[in-house]
Amino acid sequence: MAAVKYPDGQSVSDLMRDAATKDIAELLQRLGTSPAGLGDEEALERLEVFGPNEVAQEAKHTWLRRLWTATRNPLVILLTVLAILSYATDDFAGGSVMVLMVVLGVMLRFVQETRADNAAAKLKAMISVTATVLRNGQPREVPLKDLVPGDVVKLSAGDMIPGDLRLMASKDLFIIQATLTGESMPVEKTDTRDSRPNVSPIEHTNLCFLGTSVESGAATGVIVATGAQTYFGKVATSLTGQHADTAFERGVGKFTWLMLRFMLIMVPLVFFINGLTKHDWKEAFFFALAVAVGLTPEMLPMIVSVCLSKGALAMAKKKVIVKRLNSIQNFGAMDVLCTDKTGTLTLDHVILELHCDVFKNESEPVLREAYLISHFQTGLKNVLDRAVLKYKELHQELCIDKYKMVDEIPFDFSRRMMSVAVEGPDGERQLLTKGAPEAVFARCTHFESDGEIFPMEPILAGDLVEQVNDLSEDGFRVLAIATKKLGAQNTFSKTDECDLVLAGYLAFLDPPKETAIKAIEALRQHGVTVKVLTGDNDLVTRKVCSEVGIHAEKILLGSQVEALTDPQLAEAVEAMDVFARLSPAHKKRIVQALQKNGHVVGFMGDGINDAPALHAADVGISVDNAVDIAKESADMILLEKNLMVLEAGVLEGRKVFVNILKYIRMGASSNFGNMFSVIGASAWFPFVPMLPIQVLTNNLLYDFSQVPIPTDNVGLQQITKPRPWNIGEIAKFIVFIGPISSIFDYTTYCLMWFYFKCSNAALLPAGELAARFVGITNPDKTYAAALFHTGWFVESLMTQTLIIHVIRTNLLPFIQSRASWQLTMTTLLIMGIGAVLPYSPLASWLGFVPLPWQFWPFLLLTLVCYVALTQLVKTWLLKKRWV
Repeated sequence: MAAVKYPDGQSVSDLMRDAATKDIAELLQRLGTSPAGLGDEEALERLEVFGPNEVAQEAKHTWLRRLWTATRNPLVILLTVLAILSYATDDFAGGSVMVLMVVLGVMLRFVQETRADNAAAKLKAMISVTATVLRNGQPREVPLKDLVPGDVVKLSAGDMIPGDLRLMASKDLFIIQATLTGESMPVEKTDTRDSRPNVSPIEHTNLCFLGTSVESGAATGVIVATGAQTYFGKVATSLTGQHADTAFERGVGKFTWLMLRFMLIMVPLVFFINGLTKHDWKEAFFFALAVAVGLTPEMLPMIVSVCLSKGALAMAKKKVIVKRLNSIQNFGAMDVLCTDKTGTLTLDHVILELHCDVFKNESEPVLREAYLISHFQTGLKNVLDRAVLKYKELHQELCIDKYKMVDEIPFDFSRRMMSVAVEGPDGERQLLTKGAPEAVFARCTHFESDGEIFPMEPILAGDLVEQVNDLSEDGFRVLAIATKKLGAQNTFSKTDECDLVLAGYLAFLDPPKETAIKAIEALRQHGVTVKVLTGDNDLVTRKVCSEVGIHAEKILLGSQVEALTDPQLAEAVEAMDVFARLSPAHKKRIVQALQKNGHVVGFMGDGINDAPALHAADVGISVDNAVDIAKESADMILLEKNLMVLEAGVLEGRKVFVNILKYIRMGASSNFGNMFSVIGASAWFPFVPMLPIQVLTNNLLYDFSQVPIPTDNVGLQQITKPRPWNIGEIAKFIVFIGPISSIFDYTTYCLMWFYFKCSNAALLPAGELAARFVGITNPDKTYAAALFHTGWFVESLMTQTLIIHVIRTNLLPFIQSRASWQLTMTTLLIMGIGAVLPYSPLASWLGFVPLPWQFWPFLLLTLVCYVALTQLVKTWLLKKRWV
């Protein structure tokens, strides 16, 4: 079989237009395939030629690209420029520290983000989306990424269109093209040749495109283009890739710009104050640049990446697979969960309890007709179909092999029914229909009882509705079964679903889960309100919801949603917890109304009709056995459809946010306090408050102490309620906690200036200590400045390293709440390094001198007072509910 080749330079539009206008036989010949599909070897060869069926945005980042991303960080560029300037001005010590910061920063981010990417890739690999492909004439499920041009695929309701394809055969096929066109209504597609000139490829009625999905119907098609060669790959991004930034992403961006504003104000101010007061503009310039480096939250990208990847791995252990890492925070911030009923509140183990005629007498013919429908339908077989097909003895009793399906009228959400036309062993043809009772009743003109046909009187129709309602109130899901004798025609449409004979109905029971009450109460205690959005009828829904503890006295129906304006719906969704008889558009509207009311909304669904709401929600949640379009639209996939699994995932999401918030609070409050300390010291002292290399070293050590934050323990009191991003809370924390560090910076200034006489260089013995500073003409003044620099360096490093233990918890640090061992060890290590540095061989290189013994008791007192005052202010803020 000849391999397909695309003409050089042919556009996607020309490629698909060409496919639309050709006869099927001619197109198959051009594609080097047949109605039976490709062989396995040919498919592998084509996969080598055309590559995986993935759009460019989904390609995995190479290690070289990740390294480049880590290197082009603005901070890295800034530090590299500063290092070059330092070397150019003979400041080898400063330049070397900056180079070390660059190397450590780049490598740390590269390693951690590589681990995060690998973790995310492993998790995504657990979620498989497949297509039904004919290979060697046999249908099989093949991963979407392995499809190639020339593959023949089978499509049914709920499927993603796996590539740009030309339809070969179709039956009542409706495609959702909103991804590419923005059309909210499904579009009908047929297999008829479409030779219209000057028509966009999307408008051709026999073409389907990657990224769209099947709402209803069935079809067979041949793939013309895959991956980047598709219309989707050229001009659009994936439905699941078009997410707006989450509140968390926007918040991190605002925080970063807040730090940059601090820097833009503070750095020029520090430069001019030091230049004007010390008359050494070169030193003032380098000190100001070092301050700029210190103010930059350079660890934030790494902290966020590691926290999110660690959270994703922890959630995977709780059977929650994260497809999109940034959705984790929205998961933790979620305060309303909208969910369907079946399988979430119920066992999803449906039992066929009753098969009866219109007078509620058990009827074997009704069961046989239902079995034939479920056996022959080609679309999705739902839990109700599976319950019917469990009567396997009927397969042999009916001699199913002697029946033949003539045609099918697939299910859709407007009719709420489906039909199959079958030919029995005697050659007689009949239309067998099943669907929602009220929909089927409306198309019936007669009913059957004990083998006799009677006209459907209006009074009987009312009795039937009452019977169905009685069953629904007892928690049964009811389907009506109807029949119709057919003539010799071979094709049928929705218009043939008329003049039906009502045979009876089926009643299914899906009992509530024993764990549902416990799960709903647990979510409620964690601040998450559960709202039920279902397409099922209100009577069944009320029965199930009342049994699991959800208020269902009032239920809003889809017809009522349709009649409400947006403001009226926004009011109604706050008062109601249960919504029934909803269409996909209704579910999406309800989610959006809740969002407009300020809620962070999660939506959990697994059906075709859930996809719009999944995409609209702040966090879309589906399950591993969901239809393709639901899994593609979701941010997270549950390996088990259980609200208890969801509750565990919510708590993990909140832990991730809490740990990221620790770094943000720490960095923001520290920088706010440093602004007052540095500006005050620059104006007060005749020398810069700290040498540029000391500022950089301080920043390097402090950053290292923050690396284990993603491993830190999180207290239960910090995750009991939703954790939305709140820049106002962070601002209050900065304003009240930040200046505390400045208080103790100024007490250290006073100690060094007045007690240790750094203000009077003549009283200080220079001698051997000062002689260690090679090339200095005034050793006394140099020693005075070095002593001051050393004292403030040690105090500054130790206080900001220790204070994370106060900021990390709402409880009493070290006693009621302890940090992880990794964070504790790095705190002790960095504080130990800070204490040893003035006495180490690196001291003279860094500009340090040994500190007098009297300094250490004062430092201990400073640390105790700083921790105590910060704890008091933090407790006050918590009581005020400001943080």
